[in-house]
Amino acid sequence: MWISFSPDLVNWGSHQLLLPTRRGAWWDANKIGLSPPPIKTKKGWLVLYHGVRHHASGSLYRLGLALFSLKNPETCLLRGQSWMFGPEADYELVGDVGGVVFPCGLTIGADDDSINLYYGAADSSICLAQGSVADLLEWLEQDGRRSRVWPDSSPSACTSTIRPR
Repeated sequence: MWISFSPDLVNWGSHQLLLPTRRGAWWDANKIGLSPPPIKTKKGWLVLYHGVRHHASGSLYRLGLALFSLKNPETCLLRGQSWMFGPEADYELVGDVGGVVFPCGLTIGADDDSINLYYGAADSSICLAQGSVADLLEWLEQDGRRSRVWPDSSPSACTSTIRPR
């Protein structure tokens, strides 16, 4: 994941590696990328990113967290060691590309804490996971000791189904 700067949103430069993949058997060892836009918090820019790990039967996409400085967004303050959201439900494990949760967008509630995360599941469904920005920050501060933050990944959280033509 990279960051660039622009004085006018036309000309870009000062490209810097923002968050690299990790070497070895990490959950995000093979590929990472920004998912929804960063969330501005009092503690910094909260970034939700997807990580990919290749294994014998394919690839597994999961979601992790990192926190970057508000004043110097190229400075990573904290990166979760564990993934915090991954494919578990049948509709996330089985589909056109099984074992994939790929966050696409989010909304923040009027309370500045409630979060709706819209994500693709197994490249066959668009789903909704709900949570709390404060909970995400708490999880990150604990350095990924908990395995999952999002409280609702039940089948009813799936809002629509994409069918190939």
